[in-house]
Amino acid sequence: MKKTGCFLLTMLLLACTFWGCGSNAEKPAAASKSDKTPVVLNEVAHSIFYAPMYVAIEEGYFADEGIDLTLITGFGADKTMTALLTGEADIGFMGSESTIYTYKQGASDYAVNFAQLTQRAGNFLVSREPIDNFTWDMLIGKEVLGGRAGGMPEMVFEYILKKNDIDPANDLSIDQSIDFGSTAAAFSGGQGDFSVEFEPHATSLETKGDGFVVASLGEDSGYVPYTAFSARKSYIEKNAAVIQSFTRALQKGMDYVQTHSPAEIAKVIKPQFEETDVSTIETIVKRYADQDTWKADLIFSEDSFTLLENILEEAGELDGRVPYDDLVNTSFAKEVVNQN
Repeated sequence: MKKTGCFLLTMLLLACTFWGCGSNAEKPAAASKSDKTPVVLNEVAHSIFYAPMYVAIEEGYFADEGIDLTLITGFGADKTMTALLTGEADIGFMGSESTIYTYKQGASDYAVNFAQLTQRAGNFLVSREPIDNFTWDMLIGKEVLGGRAGGMPEMVFEYILKKNDIDPANDLSIDQSIDFGSTAAAFSGGQGDFSVEFEPHATSLETKGDGFVVASLGEDSGYVPYTAFSARKSYIEKNAAVIQSFTRALQKGMDYVQTHSPAEIAKVIKPQFEETDVSTIETIVKRYADQDTWKADLIFSEDSFTLLENILEEAGELDGRVPYDDLVNTSFAKEVVNQN
């Protein structure tokens, strides 16, 4: 495996040194606001891309299921995984590639995926000028602000390039030195010819006239298991009822976005994005809905897991397959589907 995996392992070992890697029972119990079960959820980023989760929060679905949810943004899969494995978070929400990396590195109490949220990439290619008929070969010889090596945004981007017979290493320059979430500001400041951006940054660049969305990575990559919820194996074993309740609440959020308009969804999740006006949120929700971003259910299928490993292998980030049955538990999502 490349240095990406080694870097993540080093971070985890350092975290364990400072915080310890014991179970939640070994850390001070969080003060509960009620008789509900406290659950700390660490998300990789705070984005409208994850609208079903925010619907579940704002509509009170987690509370209805007896969960007192605390949401923390990790700002990167490495940080979210560190929080999960050290017991600082009960549940992690990130790209499932991180669960594969930590499993391969020999973690004994590794993270297990139990619910898949998105089935397409959520980022977009932004150009400095509008391009009516964009083709990927237009990136040849250009500088693109990309993502962290080994992360899903960058790997999906490179996956698309290879599908279009473009060599990511030699046919263009991909700048991977900029911190997660800072590429839009760098692009506005003059860096790069193109930038790979999540929402709301892509729409923000368009609104300011600093950039123009010319392609959807979600549409051009096809269906990929982009983000999922995971918990440590020991946590799932000890708290199966909590995971089941959490999954039921999530499914209600998934059902909502399948049956409501972008305007209705935008209104519900507006409190999660106080600095973004509701019309912009609606535009972004529609963009994601139109490309079939969200699954109808939360079942993380074996075919999806195999595709993820294919992408990792093509990116040079995986030197051997890992067992689907070890890293994915579909029982909770299937139970919810059977109850509906």
